Amino acid sequence: MSTRPVKHSLTLRGHRTSVSLEPEFWEEFRRIASARDQTLNGLAIEIDEARGDVGLASAIRVFVLNTLKDHSS
Repeated sequence: MSTRPVKHSLTLRGHRTSVSLEPEFWEEFRRIASARDQTLNGLAIEIDEARGDVGLASAIRVFVLNTLKDHSS
């Protein structure tokens, strides 16, 4: 069971933006960034640059899901 999305601010290339994700996604996103020795903003920039016309929150969710799937194989 998931809880309501929580909004957090990120800074992407000097610009502040807000992203709403469920706490479970924030927790995994932070864990992944830490495991990669990256800041949350740095990882968000990577995802932002590769996302195309998909919203940033959706792109982060898909990134987290794919990372977890890759590590479970």
